[in-house]
Amino acid sequence: MTKPGGTGQAASWWDDPELARDRLRRHVQIITESRSEVAVATGGSDDLADMDHMYREGAILVRDADLPRVRDIVGGEVQASLINGVTLLRPEVGTEEALSQIDAQLGIGVATPDHVVHVTGKSGACPATEPEDVDQPPFPGVNSDPAMDGSGVSVAVVDTGFLPAVAQQHAWLAGVTGDKEDFKAPQIRPFAGHGTFVAGIVRCLAPRAEIRVEGFLRHGGTIFESEIVTQLDEALDRVPDVICLAAGTTTRRNLNLLGFEALWQHRLRHYKGTVLVAAAGNDGNRGPFWPAAFPWAVSVGALDPHDNRARFTNYGSWVDVYTLGVDIVNAFPKGTYTYQEGRRKGRKREFKHGMARWSGTSFATPIVAGMIAARMSATGESGRQAADALLETARRGARPRVGAILKPPA
Repeated sequence: MTKPGGTGQAASWWDDPELARDRLRRHVQIITESRSEVAVATGGSDDLADMDHMYREGAILVRDADLPRVRDIVGGEVQASLINGVTLLRPEVGTEEALSQIDAQLGIGVATPDHVVHVTGKSGACPATEPEDVDQPPFPGVNSDPAMDGSGVSVAVVDTGFLPAVAQQHAWLAGVTGDKEDFKAPQIRPFAGHGTFVAGIVRCLAPRAEIRVEGFLRHGGTIFESEIVTQLDEALDRVPDVICLAAGTTTRRNLNLLGFEALWQHRLRHYKGTVLVAAAGNDGNRGPFWPAAFPWAVSVGALDPHDNRARFTNYGSWVDVYTLGVDIVNAFPKGTYTYQEGRRKGRKREFKHGMARWSGTSFATPIVAGMIAARMSATGESGRQAADALLETARRGARPRVGAILKPPA
């Protein structure tokens, strides 16, 4: 019997603790190999499967108001000022030692790591399943309601980048633009095509929305917090109505992301109609997963086809809404993919059809983003107003032991 997620494997990682640990171990390796500065907090363990969070070694983020007294403790040089309110500091001691000293003398949260933000999930730092080659139309399908087609709505998809050659094969992706993803056929690396797949989902829900893929997650599906905050600040110059972010991270001591807090306080909240829709993550626990856990973000968890909470999704009072996130089908590159996890590890699969089936909160998130864009074109509401209205609808359809539910159009 196939487990949820449609992979056909004898067991899914969320049902097998050893598979889950092996999966996480492998994906942390992918990330650390992609960027030399990435360090892994494991609580003193030598096993990457004990990862709590990842960060940039030799760097911390500090509120500008606290910078003088932080430097009195750990010294260091200012590397960059991130928008208003937060500075990237290179302390004279290692990151963990610097933070321990600051915690002891100034209090917890005055300074934080420069966290690694990655394609959703701590239990693998990636989508909940690996992609499957399929020969079928997109699911959810292309919205045919002309009154809710996303006309006049701008959506920023923050992801791995865009593959124009893939988009040319599929009518629903016509007109989508963005930063080109570094893809060298025929080998399909882990996370390749993620941004195009996500953009395709938004476009199916809102076929005439203006979509730009911001290629921020280029290094193994990751980016440092300081980098993504700076780039989101620049992306806001284009004044998108909806920002779709299928990425996030767990954090040191479960504190919020200092850079994103500053982005909200000093920039995003002034764009009162713009809404950030963020994935809740694929850890199968209560999180919190940031930036989805911020009260000003719309956090999206995943449902299975029976409207039950998907086994892999994060959950809890901080998750705003759940929508379909299992067996989603959309555009994907052609080539050869080598499976990285589970019982298929090392097996190769030819992707021949330019389509894939994939599961994760990464793919629930663009469904909600697309529904917001579609509603905006029908009602004239702002992104924030449309999101609030949809969340109210979702709360009216809440299910016990699940939460608020939104269903994409049939």
